[in-house]
Amino acid sequence: MKADRVKTWLRGLLGLALLAAVVLLARPARVLAELARADPAWLLAGLLAALAANAVSALRWRALTRWLGGELGRADACRWYFQAIGLNALLPGAVLGGDVYRALALQRSGSSTRLAGASVVLDRVSGLWMLCAIGGWGAAACSSALGPWLHLPARPLALLLLAGSTLWLALPWALPPLLRRAPAARWARWLNPLREAALRPDYGAQLRLQALASAAVQALSAAALAAAALALGIVQPLAVWAFASAPIFLMAALPVSVGGWGTREAAAAAALAPFGVIPAAAVGAGLIYGGYALAQGALGALAFGLPRGGAGQ
Repeated sequence: MKADRVKTWLRGLLGLALLAAVVLLARPARVLAELARADPAWLLAGLLAALAANAVSALRWRALTRWLGGELGRADACRWYFQAIGLNALLPGAVLGGDVYRALALQRSGSSTRLAGASVVLDRVSGLWMLCAIGGWGAAACSSALGPWLHLPARPLALLLLAGSTLWLALPWALPPLLRRAPAARWARWLNPLREAALRPDYGAQLRLQALASAAVQALSAAALAAAALALGIVQPLAVWAFASAPIFLMAALPVSVGGWGTREAAAAAALAPFGVIPAAAVGAGLIYGGYALAQGALGALAFGLPRGGAGQ
């Protein structure tokens, strides 16, 4: 237990060290200057978009939980989801801490451990699935800028990204026939929730609902990121934000930092560099987006109550 705790905090320190390194490379004075001139109206617009994205996420999780046979009210779903956001922003392990909290909260409310875990895992997979698809389409639309940056021909790159993203989006619809033929593997037990869900007779209807909800979540999240950038005067086409949101959000979700701090800002600087965005502005946009998570955690605690009893522990 002590060794695990040490590893957890080491990961957190690694993320903070990366954040410090990124800010140093972008020059702290320039980053502070960018943040000092942020437009309050765009900051508020970004926060509202982020709040809307996570409200839809909470309702998506509720719909998935009820489909799996659990009971989860709207108020509880929102309370636990926003509390999880606060934990994600403050604890080592990025999204893992908040996901564990949601599963424990649902379990303490009367759901089985298996159902609680499956609902959180499938909810997370649903979001990542749509994020990667939209990011791939955005990258295809931005191939004229990304191609030269990667030293690749733009047109073949666009066609490859477009085809790959479309196949990736279609993959869940191909899962039922594939999983019926494939025997359950002991080494892939963590895939069992996905396997069991895909073999249900009402899987198609639920998948359509998840796809629509996840698309709305990603569109609102990308809008929040774009608003954070616009607050600093960064103006880019919508396709750029569709692409950039994927690496930025994926890096922020890696369990190697505290709340994604450091990995998110490094990804923002790298993803926006091909479009001429200076590192200081890109890092500033990443910091503002991270601030949205802190604000949502605080608002969630105030609006929906602090963590209760054993679930909070």
